Amino acid sequence: MENMDISKVIFHLRDIKAGMVDAWQEEFAPYSNTVKISCGDIFKGAPAADAIVSPANSFGFMDGGIDMVYINHFGWQMQHRLQAFLKQNHDGELPVGLAVIIETLSPDDNEKKFKNPEFNEGKLIKYLISTPTMRIPMNVSDTVNAYLAFRAVIRAVKEHNKAEKNIQNQITSVLCPGLGTAVGRMPPRRCAFQMRQAFEICALEMKSSLKNPKALGDVWQHHESMQHYKTKL
Repeated sequence: MENMDISKVIFHLRDIKAGMVDAWQEEFAPYSNTVKISCGDIFKGAPAADAIVSPANSFGFMDGGIDMVYINHFGWQMQHRLQAFLKQNHDGELPVGLAVIIETLSPDDNEKKFKNPEFNEGKLIKYLISTPTMRIPMNVSDTVNAYLAFRAVIRAVKEHNKAEKNIQNQITSVLCPGLGTAVGRMPPRRCAFQMRQAFEICALEMKSSLKNPKALGDVWQHHESMQHYKTKL
């Protein structure tokens, strides 16, 4: 069975903060066919998706911020299984710039109770994509961590779909909140700009000079443009 082309995966960017939504709308305006933007709760009234992004810390703790919203929805089993996966495969710590994918439910969960018509169009979100935006809770406003985190999401989806032969288990849509914009205090426009850079480079395969730089200076300017991107709306 043919793998899902990453350029055709639908990314639903959704946040409760209007400033984040406005910034996404400006940055992703050219890509409205595959990047859908909305404002509101990540579950109630939100679009259906195969996978949901957790803007995590490196150790899989999900007891704060939007991760706590995920725990309230899916239960503590999600954190327990994520941390077990990190311990087994990453020595317990997932650095910023990497992402892992696990199923949202354990084998003991009843799938039916997660199909509330008020949440995600009544459909189960099958996968969690954990992508650290910070090692521990901290200010990441002057970093490129939103870029690294979204890049990791896209690459993880690519690898998942490449490895998954059953097309029914491939990821065709991803639901993602702002990355590093809460505890991390990254300004919305900086976050949106960095996410667009990751999308263009990894999903659309644009900016080929950044994939094969001839010198460090070729990427230096790009790094600084993301790190210090303007903050005023």
